[in-house]
Amino acid sequence: MDKIVKSVLNLQVLTATKFPVGLQSRVEDVIRTIKNKSSQVCTIAICGMDGSGKTTLAKAIYRQIHGSFTEKSFMEDIAQVSRARGGVQLKEQLLSDVLKTKVEIDSVEMGTSMIRKRLSGKRVLIVLDEVDLYCPLLIDLWESRAWFGEGTVIIITTRDEGLLKIHQVDSVFRIKLNDNESLELLSWHAFREARPKEEYYFVLARIVVAYCRGLPLVLEVIGTYLYERTKEEWNRILLRLESIALNEVPQILKISFHGLHSEMEQDLFLDVCSFFVGKGRAYVTNILNGCGVDADSGIRVLIKRSLIKVKRNNKIGMHPLIQEMGREIIRNISEMERQVRFVDGEYVLTDNSVRLFFICGFQNFSLKCFLSHF
Repeated sequence: MDKIVKSVLNLQVLTATKFPVGLQSRVEDVIRTIKNKSSQVCTIAICGMDGSGKTTLAKAIYRQIHGSFTEKSFMEDIAQVSRARGGVQLKEQLLSDVLKTKVEIDSVEMGTSMIRKRLSGKRVLIVLDEVDLYCPLLIDLWESRAWFGEGTVIIITTRDEGLLKIHQVDSVFRIKLNDNESLELLSWHAFREARPKEEYYFVLARIVVAYCRGLPLVLEVIGTYLYERTKEEWNRILLRLESIALNEVPQILKISFHGLHSEMEQDLFLDVCSFFVGKGRAYVTNILNGCGVDADSGIRVLIKRSLIKVKRNNKIGMHPLIQEMGREIIRNISEMERQVRFVDGEYVLTDNSVRLFFICGFQNFSLKCFLSHF
């Protein structure tokens, strides 16, 4: 383990983000803690607000140490997946990842028993990303810690500090960029350099950073939006930011949404937000192209604007804060715009009826099937 840690600390971060500002030092801090706990089961919590970079840090740590573990699992968006699929599927995924074979379980109780039986004595690396207070899988792992082999590492990311009072961990890392790191991250996205060369832009960038509260997600989205903008456009954005109340992160993110060049791009974002997060890119483009949408170019724009990402498995991803921003926009669409109207004895599907369908709770009903009913 010592050799692994020493070699890892001499490597650059295997980037979990395009511009890993402030990431390397934090990765090293966590890895040193793991080294010091290498003779026992090591539990670590990474805490911070939504959009603070918890997942990015966890991914960077995982990528640097996973090679020394035979059994491992990185489970992303735990709280979201748990609400959508339930505790049984989470336990199936964990066991399938660690045991490298498809595992099927019939009940939560069976899953708990299998975790203890099949992982007993094994040295495992498990990352649970974005867990909440009532995560059944986390409870199982904490109650089963004594069954794991020495050198096991369990990392959780959470915004819920109350969770740490219930589940004691060996080390807690609270993540927040300082002012200089925030300015550098914004500059990389807005200027493609660590600091704006022109003093006027430097002053403007510092003001923008103050509104973004050091949240990497917001700095990325706003910085990307400001890329190659004129001074006049920067000033207009500052006026928008001044009108937004403190702590209203979704309202700041909306600046990028409203800055999309066409209604088609905005509608595409809302449709992806509603139906296609976690779906394969080819599947999404095939369905939307079939509906007359230029999905290929639209998705490229959304990626460029940092509103969506395409993961390594080629599935569409979206940060929960951005998805919530999109859902809020959908909820605010007027009733007249988002109703399926009954005209001359026939249903008429308005432009936003598909998103109304989502709001009404039919998240699992495919867009293609929905359209085929009209």
